Amino acid sequence: MDELIAKIYERNSNSDPHIPDRYIAEEFINKLFYALFGNLSNKINNKAELESEFKQLEVIFSKLIFSEKHCNSDNNFLWSHFEKELSQIYESSLLDATAILETDPAAESLEEVILAYPGFYAIAIHRVSHFFYNEKETLLARIFSELIHSKTGIDIHPGARIGQSFAIDHGTGIVIGETTVIGDRVKIYQGVTLGALSVYKKQASDKRHPTIEDNVIIYGNATILGGSTVIGKDSIIGGNVWLTESVAPNSKVFQKSEVKIKNNDNRSTDRLMVTR
Repeated sequence: MDELIAKIYERNSNSDPHIPDRYIAEEFINKLFYALFGNLSNKINNKAELESEFKQLEVIFSKLIFSEKHCNSDNNFLWSHFEKELSQIYESSLLDATAILETDPAAESLEEVILAYPGFYAIAIHRVSHFFYNEKETLLARIFSELIHSKTGIDIHPGARIGQSFAIDHGTGIVIGETTVIGDRVKIYQGVTLGALSVYKKQASDKRHPTIEDNVIIYGNATILGGSTVIGKDSIIGGNVWLTESVAPNSKVFQKSEVKIKNNDNRSTDRLMVTR
């Protein structure tokens, strides 16, 4: 055990001091979501309390980005930039919540979507992680996205570009790759994969994941692969569909599967059904 402890200590001692602390990252994300949306439950009683919440966020952010041994000038600049972008992130998140409310018959209020829907939570935090990805804080962005992945089962790479009014229904098992581009008013269901075809490591900077244009619906367990694959606007992609080529606008793509039902007398009945 002494040898193991020595190895761990040596490795940690030589690590980059700018590596974010995962526990502080989780604290930051939880507090940020609460500051933006938690006051729906009236636990924040006035503007002064809300201002205090954001002051605390800045302190946590400072600990997250830099250790005490390093100056905070770059950190202050990044926080200032984040504060300016946070208003747009907030407005975009509200549009996402509204899109979920308007397209999900089970949703009874905007408050229900914001406080209880994992899809909304995943999208909202993705918009935060995407900001840090664009600021070249890629490790921090990835930590944020993996924290959300572990909580919701929704895996959105922070590099994915997602438009306005994005709706996730259920969400478990969704995978959205780094170079995915999603337009406005897109809705996807559980188990959808927007992924890459098999590529080499040297192609990391290439467009490897699909483009989904405006007003597209993608039903459960559909798989869409490839950087040159474009799903045209106003299209519907049915459940269990596997696509590696582009689809023209206004298309409807469905998977036909043969279903066999065996009765008690051992007679089989064949049926064709379209899954959506």
